[in-house]
Amino acid sequence: MLTATDPTTGRVVREVEPLDAEGVEAVLAAAEAARPAWERLGLAGRAEVLRAVAARLRERTEELAPLMTEEMGKPISEARGEVAKAAWCLEHYADHGAEYLADQVLESDASRSYVQHLPLGTVLGVLPWNAPFWLASRFAAPALMAGNTALMKHDPHVPGCAAAIGAAFADEIERAGLPAGVFANLPLETPQVEAVIRDPRVDAVSFTGSARGGAAVASIAASEIKPTVLELGGSDPSIVLSDADLDVAADTITLSRIINAGQSCIAAKRIIVEESVYESFVDRLKVRLEKLTVGDPAAEGTDVGPIARADLREELHRQVTETVDAGARLLLGGRLPDGDGFFYPVTMLADVGESMAACREETFGPVMAVMPAADAEEALAMANRTQYGLAAAVWSTPERGEAMARRIQAGQVAVNGIVKTDPRLPSGGIKRSGYGRELGPHGIREFVNAQQVWVGPRRD
Repeated sequence: MLTATDPTTGRVVREVEPLDAEGVEAVLAAAEAARPAWERLGLAGRAEVLRAVAARLRERTEELAPLMTEEMGKPISEARGEVAKAAWCLEHYADHGAEYLADQVLESDASRSYVQHLPLGTVLGVLPWNAPFWLASRFAAPALMAGNTALMKHDPHVPGCAAAIGAAFADEIERAGLPAGVFANLPLETPQVEAVIRDPRVDAVSFTGSARGGAAVASIAASEIKPTVLELGGSDPSIVLSDADLDVAADTITLSRIINAGQSCIAAKRIIVEESVYESFVDRLKVRLEKLTVGDPAAEGTDVGPIARADLREELHRQVTETVDAGARLLLGGRLPDGDGFFYPVTMLADVGESMAACREETFGPVMAVMPAADAEEALAMANRTQYGLAAAVWSTPERGEAMARRIQAGQVAVNGIVKTDPRLPSGGIKRSGYGRELGPHGIREFVNAQQVWVGPRRD
């Protein structure tokens, strides 16, 4: 069964039976059958469907947002924002898809030569639990706008969110008089996914999740010679240099670390601070972290909700405990609370070394690891000494920050700002944080056939 457990109480709130082999076959057949009509609809017609789904999400925010709060513990104010962001992504591709996919004229020895961007067929999106609506939209909006049909295999711990997303698409697709197979929710258990990836009716795969899961998906897809995009884990550094605006940096880094209870791949995780301002900056961070409210995510004033699952909380606590045992200073939190649910206190670790678990591994929770660096060069070297390369931030003068960004080994860098995903801009990682790009013009071109067309001279 696909089981949703409310992390606020620890109680099971929903169980959904996964599709059996016959059900999976029906979904795959429907996706294949829907391809011609969806492609023929053209960019303008597809854009209207995406706008209709976006409008539905916005209209039903107060029904949809609580599903995230219930199934994975997202504070309700953040959940409302996520629904709005998912709608924005759909609207963005509806508005700009034609521009992003416009033919590209290239000079050659032909009378005319160009590249046109054609759909591949059916794209499978394998998604995690931590941003159920946003990640579904991030995968589906560009894939669908490009003319592909889309299959969404969501995380088994958020079946209610997945069903609601599927219903929003299904209703608007039906209203447009299109085949149901244009978009489908695939409620599956993890062992069922391999057969879907290998099915010849699936042409490409988008995966967001852990490096271990990404490696498994990539190896399966590669054995079938199918393109993939992987957005995997991160241990994102925020470099704070002595010429930074320390108060603004402290405000933004605190926000980046605690959004979604710190359960974000692009959250600030390793805070690397130039030694001359280190103690002062540690004090600033501690003051801000102490003010945060941990509690019921359904309450309007809650800043930090629970960890999504019991096993994830146990893993986070192991990382904190090992880091403290290795010599880090525990300035806040770090102790498992009593009571129901999977709550974890806002935790601050100072003097974290590079060999310690909170630096070496990805921490998925409200745990801030602060590290001193002798100077800017050492800070940069520390930022790059990681297996991950998803995102990073630099706090300094704009000119110095941009110069440092060229030397940071990460897929995106924010200078004097928060790292975020934005439909207008590409995002993705390098090293063990994955490959390929999502969002922006780059994201929509990942799952197209960039077909070269060469037209010879006319015969008179």
